[in-house]
Amino acid sequence: MEYSNISHGLWAASATGKPELTALDGEHKTEVAIIGGGYTGLSAALHLSLAGKSSILLEANDVGFGGAGRNVGLVNAGLWLMPEDVISLVGSEHGQALIDGLGASPDLVYGLIDRYKIQCEAWRHGTLHCADSKAGYKALQQREKQWKTQGAPVRLLERDEAAQKLGTKAYLGALLDNRAGTIQPLAYAYGLARAALAEGASLYNQSPVTSLEREWEYWRLTTPNGSVLAKSVIIAVQGYPEAAFKDQVRNIVPFNYFQFATKPLDKEVLKTVLPGQNGAWDTNLILSSYRLDAMGRLIIGSVGNIENVAMGVNKAWAERSIKKVFPQIGEVEFEHAWYGRIAMTTNHIPRFHVMGENLAMVTCYNGRGIGPGTVFGKLLAQYMMGGSSKDIPLPVSQIAPVSMRALRGLFYEAGSRLYHLAQRRI
Repeated sequence: MEYSNISHGLWAASATGKPELTALDGEHKTEVAIIGGGYTGLSAALHLSLAGKSSILLEANDVGFGGAGRNVGLVNAGLWLMPEDVISLVGSEHGQALIDGLGASPDLVYGLIDRYKIQCEAWRHGTLHCADSKAGYKALQQREKQWKTQGAPVRLLERDEAAQKLGTKAYLGALLDNRAGTIQPLAYAYGLARAALAEGASLYNQSPVTSLEREWEYWRLTTPNGSVLAKSVIIAVQGYPEAAFKDQVRNIVPFNYFQFATKPLDKEVLKTVLPGQNGAWDTNLILSSYRLDAMGRLIIGSVGNIENVAMGVNKAWAERSIKKVFPQIGEVEFEHAWYGRIAMTTNHIPRFHVMGENLAMVTCYNGRGIGPGTVFGKLLAQYMMGGSSKDIPLPVSQIAPVSMRALRGLFYEAGSRLYHLAQRRI
């Protein structure tokens, strides 16, 4: 079977509320210009408008074109790293604030969904981090201990209780995080855009920024059909940089993630597969994720792409995995397949860059784009309204290309493909 849309898949097919935008045309002036229409840029535009500040957002393609329209849709709290590792890597000055801010990020996401009545299949039933081995279970014990020290509502489930929550006995246990949940990620991006428009922000699509230059006390952003003069600029292009920022891709670790969505499950079978509608992923180095959508489709994902020969390898793995993990489903038939790029750093910590006067960005959420993107969009808005760099819970760092970037990408892609060739064949 061929899939018509391997970039946005199910999310493009099921998202509603896409805003009607046009390309920038002519000369414009604003307080803050925002480059990029993903979660960070849209959140910044919304929060600037809520504070009474004018903003113009320029998106090279369509809202949600990048990671916002391709990811799994897990609204997780915090980063991939454990709290103690975050403090160790970021430092005491910023570490605890980063843990607190991103730990509460689902509150901001679901609060905006409620406030603006965003139709994005929002379920806040918690997520399950599943132990696929004894080592994985020990790691979850450590995570539980560290997050409980932070006061987080997490609980490690033993094998039997985890099996009831998951609908499978394939795992040794699971860490339940009640802060978290799932959404339809592209529909959430559309909802943020509509909210920003309603509050007075100006949003333009099909408007790649071809140059960014300092002009007296302003920044001039040039697009194919127009330009913007802005006092401040937020760059929010993440893993899909375009036009004047295309070289930024050298500054991230290339890391792909694919997903397959089944046809809607039989109603009786659906009662036994993730019956609490939790999102789930495992502790394997080449991780697997599972979740449901509102129509009862099971969505399975893992590391890698699905171009050319990779499609057959990873589709076969997805079919075997569902049969092993959820045998009650029976014969597997997929309706959608898609993949996207995750903006990764070498230590899994986002980066905060200040590139000039009133010119800044936070980038690389390492697979946790929904919560951090929404939070850092808000924080960047506050920063551009006269705040201090100390209000961003990250150290200011220099932009630098990732060493051996191509080799790192080859390692991840080749390693994941070999793993998917071999896993769950017995």
